[in-house]
Amino acid sequence: MFQKINSSNSVLNSLKNLLVSRWRFLLLVVIGVYSPLQVVAILTIKVLQHKDGFFWDVPILMAIHSTASSKLDAIAVVLTKWGSFWTAFPILSAISLVLLYKHRWKTFAYVSITAVGNLIINHTAKEIIQRSRPDLWVSKAPEFDYAFPSGHAMTSMTLVSILLILTWDRPYKWLIVTIGSSYLLVIAWTRLYLGVHFPSDIFAGWMVALAWAIGMSLIIKPNWHRVTVTHSQ
Repeated sequence: MFQKINSSNSVLNSLKNLLVSRWRFLLLVVIGVYSPLQVVAILTIKVLQHKDGFFWDVPILMAIHSTASSKLDAIAVVLTKWGSFWTAFPILSAISLVLLYKHRWKTFAYVSITAVGNLIINHTAKEIIQRSRPDLWVSKAPEFDYAFPSGHAMTSMTLVSILLILTWDRPYKWLIVTIGSSYLLVIAWTRLYLGVHFPSDIFAGWMVALAWAIGMSLIIKPNWHRVTVTHSQ
């Protein structure tokens, strides 16, 4: 009887020690990986049931479309290109080359796997879910593949997440947060303004990319070497 009680206390103490010592890691898993994936799961189930969209998808699109003008058309067509994978690719490639030059192998692996994985996940999800794009007006920059989740939303979030994770221990991280947030919102606006995505496509893309980028950082630990060296000094 006493052995069972001691054994239970030992398990509880071990669990308590784990929570105390790794609470930041566990909190990041819950907030940065589990919660976004839960949102994506809910959105995916609803989209599979009602591919025409959520009750709030069309009203938001129509509200944005009501602001349309020839000047905004031109701006949206130009700006939306900055959210494509092939625009982010040169930036991520340049970062990867610098990391290779500095022999930052883990960080290089993180950037490469996260970037390529983003593309694979997006194409795979689109082919599985096969949600048609909105057909509410003639777009100035039409797209012809599936809509869910948004590739531009995933790419922009992946790029911002990678930059933020790599600079998290730097004083200018808040500059990345500010500029990155504006960048995400601008790209999202262009996709909605051009009528090539439902708002739920954008939101799902953000959540998938966020969970993927944070999840890979927890597995690969791209900044581990730099943090270790800093602490040792």
